[in-house]
Amino acid sequence: MMLDMATMARPWLWLWLCLQLPGFCTNLLSSQTPGYILTKTNNSTEIVCPMKGEHTGVYWYRWNQGRQHFEFLLFSSPLGKATYGTNISQEKFSIRGTSSYHSYRLHINRLHGSDNGTYYCCTIQSSQLILGTGTQLDVVDVLPLPSMPTLVPLTKKPMRCKPKNKAINKKGACTPMVWVPLAAGALLLLLSLIPTIRRFYRLRRRLWVRAHRR
Repeated sequence: MMLDMATMARPWLWLWLCLQLPGFCTNLLSSQTPGYILTKTNNSTEIVCPMKGEHTGVYWYRWNQGRQHFEFLLFSSPLGKATYGTNISQEKFSIRGTSSYHSYRLHINRLHGSDNGTYYCCTIQSSQLILGTGTQLDVVDVLPLPSMPTLVPLTKKPMRCKPKNKAINKKGACTPMVWVPLAAGALLLLLSLIPTIRRFYRLRRRLWVRAHRR
């Protein structure tokens, strides 16, 4: 299937406008999945582009951030025929559509660092360009190790001495159960000293009388 330059240029120009002008295609976005892919060299991956309603086919483009360049990859018609861009390998890129063609899958084989970029799908429905949200692909030789969680050292709580007698600790040392017996004992001691005090007073008086008689 042959496509003229005007046919391929129209999606490319609209795609560029959508990316350069925020909000230009707000209502014409398709939820492309996944949004980000990190994989190793020589692996393969797939990008899913959902379709809604009748369409004329799906275009796939790759945005190279370093070169600031859009590259046309391929076009797939509803009949399953594919047209590839210049220097695009058919062995690397292939399209897999569902039975009802409600979604298209871009399959990429034998990944290398040169495949890095952001991939966009777009289609024309009712004379409107429907743009995919984009999938960023990063191909690395070695996947980064998952970050280990930081262990927070446990702080030991100071030990508190617990009183053996809980009743005394709660009510205190001067409860009625303690001072009533003490008061009673003091009163008995005072009563027992009264006779002794009287005797001492009488003896003192006698000695005073004798001293004055002399």
